[in-house]
Amino acid sequence: MSLDLSISTLWQPSQWSADAAGRKNLALLVQLRWVAIAGQVATILAVHFVMGIHLPIAPMLLVAAIAVIMNGLSFGTLRKRTDVSHAELFLSLLFDVLLLTAQLYLSGGATNPFISLYLLQVALGAVLLDRRSVWGIVFVSALCAGLLALHYRPLDLSGPLEGRLFDLHIVGTWICFTMIAVLLVLFVAPVTRNLQARESYLARLRQQAAEEEHIVRMGLLASGAAHELGTPLSQLAVVLGDWRHMPEISGHPALAEEVEEMQAAVGRCKQIVTGILLSSGEARGEAPVVTNVRDFVDEISSSWRAANPGMPLRCDFGPHDYPRIIADPVIRQAIGNLLDNAREAGATYIDLLVGRDSNSLNIAVRDNGSGFTEQMLEDFGKPYRSSKGKEGHGLGLFLVVNVVRKLGGSVSASNGADGGALILLRLPLSTVAIEEEGTHVG
Repeated sequence: MSLDLSISTLWQPSQWSADAAGRKNLALLVQLRWVAIAGQVATILAVHFVMGIHLPIAPMLLVAAIAVIMNGLSFGTLRKRTDVSHAELFLSLLFDVLLLTAQLYLSGGATNPFISLYLLQVALGAVLLDRRSVWGIVFVSALCAGLLALHYRPLDLSGPLEGRLFDLHIVGTWICFTMIAVLLVLFVAPVTRNLQARESYLARLRQQAAEEEHIVRMGLLASGAAHELGTPLSQLAVVLGDWRHMPEISGHPALAEEVEEMQAAVGRCKQIVTGILLSSGEARGEAPVVTNVRDFVDEISSSWRAANPGMPLRCDFGPHDYPRIIADPVIRQAIGNLLDNAREAGATYIDLLVGRDSNSLNIAVRDNGSGFTEQMLEDFGKPYRSSKGKEGHGLGLFLVVNVVRKLGGSVSASNGADGGALILLRLPLSTVAIEEEGTHVG
């Protein structure tokens, strides 16, 4: 399996970019208004020319034309805006109530069975609006319906339809009931889904805020621990240096080798402490290191192999031109965490895959360990979700996800076709690269 295929088939772009429920709901109202306009025009023409009931055609078509203009303006709003407020939805529904009132006034007022269409506006308001706004729609609808019982233009029933107002009312009531039922199913259900999507988005935001607060607390704890460990590690390094030059040890090869290993271990601990302080924003006296992708990844791999002898780690670079990047310690730690997790999950070999596309640097860690369960994939990136079966573990992946998210990137996880796990980091070039399109080949 090639590097590019393994990475591109894993990653799926995010389907939610912003809370646009209001915009989606206004789009549904625009569609509903088109249906209402078409229904009104068809009904007006059929009643006037087919049934022979004389209606004021010009005023009623003028009201429909006003609705068309309003819908055009609403469509323009949808093209320019990413979200729509409750106040705008309220005004849109209020406009529909007033247009319906105008049409009913011209066609029999309260005697027109289509007066029940007020209930559709109220139902939409109950789903879309806050409590005060929906009660406003209820009040205006009830007021208009009451006024139509007193003031309206009577229907002109002459000829064969004279005296059959009740029969026409029964038929019209059935047609109106059917229309309301169909429109509620067609439009209220999508509106409800939009609102549910908004609530899910807000819940994810709250979860993200809680996780970031957790990260801050852990960062403060790690920074404090690093400060506390710095002094004893430095003292231990001095003592080991003195021991190495003592005749009793320098003349004993086995002891000298053990002291050298202890010095290497202390040096490794000091590097870790320094990395923690750098990641927390401290010890910034050193200038940021600018390097190329291959050197950066090779350095991480060499350091990890030295700390984990006997564990095969293979690096595979895709045939791309890579930009120069800033060797950010947090990225180094994130990759190191993924390698450590793969080893602790029982892997006997690990692949470190590197590639890129037009927007991001892609780094994947693939292993042949135990992989993820379905529940772990659903909870991926949440704290204390571990594949190692130990209570309290799982912070490594949690930290990786949050570090990459802070850089504007994303992390995805899956199980390989032949077993094991594959975790992909997508780091935006706009964040990590020195130049947008590099000329250096990794």
